[in-house]
Amino acid sequence: MAETESTVPRRQLGRYLRELRQQSGMTIAEVARRIERGATTLQRLETGSADRIRLWDIEALCQVLGASETETAALKGLAQQGNTKSWWHEYGDLIPANFDVYMGLESAAESLTSFQELVPGLAQTPEYARVLIRSVHAGQPESEISRRVEMRMHRQILITRRAQPATLDVVLDESVLHRVIGNPKIMAAQLRHLADLGTRANIAIRVLPYSAGIPLGELTGPFTILDFGEDDRQPVEPSVVYIESYTGAMYFDDHLSIERYRTAHEAMRRVALDARQSRDLLRHAAREHEHER
Repeated sequence: MAETESTVPRRQLGRYLRELRQQSGMTIAEVARRIERGATTLQRLETGSADRIRLWDIEALCQVLGASETETAALKGLAQQGNTKSWWHEYGDLIPANFDVYMGLESAAESLTSFQELVPGLAQTPEYARVLIRSVHAGQPESEISRRVEMRMHRQILITRRAQPATLDVVLDESVLHRVIGNPKIMAAQLRHLADLGTRANIAIRVLPYSAGIPLGELTGPFTILDFGEDDRQPVEPSVVYIESYTGAMYFDDHLSIERYRTAHEAMRRVALDARQSRDLLRHAAREHEHER
């Protein structure tokens, strides 16, 4: 694990504070006056550059900005983890399990580069997503499942919007084409959807075939590299590697870790099928699922 201090918790805290303030319609100066702090202090909190974060300030901000109980608990949790090393976020630890930290990062990204062993959320059909969400949230009412599916579909605007869509470069393990999620009908529709997405100029979907073996000699597991664009040739904010597991997620933003994962992705991309071959294989697999019905 890298020994550098992670900026992710502070940046995410700032991102959510800024969104809450913008939703309230108040300026930085107005909010700062209400919590009796300087505007510069609030600006540093919103940009994730504050050297010291006081829980009292976060509580006061949440109260002034009308944050929900869940949001308040989550932002206080982010504040408490604001000075950690490469950040391991355990689900339900300090931050409520139903607060999605990753979504804030994803929505701000200009480019997502990943290797996946499951169709990524940004490319899932509603039916495929529903099966997975219902499995994770067994026992939840159908209205809650539908709400979560709708949220996942809304996230896809990031790559499908007309104005400056984010770029998505995914290497999919071939197992994704054969592991049945739901039923053959759902799988056929999902694989055709992936093939269609791959025709968009901002989206690259390549299949890593079984015949490619293990390109790196060891398994990396799924990962996503998020980049946030540049301003005057300088990164708007540091890139992040996101790695999700069953009990939590790891966030790396140190240079060495990011470059290692970029190298891993490039190695898999070199031996993956090209875009056209991948679309052909996806459509072929879709037809095979249809014949199973």
